[in-house]
Amino acid sequence: MRGLLALMLAALPMAAGAQDIDCDNAMAQQELNWCAEQDWLAADAELNAVWPMARAAMKDIDAGLPADMRGADKALLEAQRAWITFRDAECAAAGWPMRGGTAEPLLIYGCLYTLTQQRTADLRALAEGY
Repeated sequence: MRGLLALMLAALPMAAGAQDIDCDNAMAQQELNWCAEQDWLAADAELNAVWPMARAAMKDIDAGLPADMRGADKALLEAQRAWITFRDAECAAAGWPMRGGTAEPLLIYGCLYTLTQQRTADLRALAEGY
């Protein structure tokens, strides 16, 4: 989505001084936004670490089925693509109460963080359940 791309590009100027930000004591809006982005990036990295395990579980399910009944891996891939579309739209909407304001990124990154943590838990349960 164009809005999320703009949000991420807006955070680039913070990168140079980011090493000086103490997220446990952040007070300024720009610092809060940067810290929220870091939380989301960490959650996204965890999701990306769990994703191959979920795919492997679905491939294992497929391997145990007759050829005409396979499709678990494909279904998971389609679900993940749909989830990404949902996540981006949902989080763009979550930022709307602060549209154009300095707190808009905080709302969007908070949403991205929460939804990504939830999806990671779902994928982990899927991987561990099979």
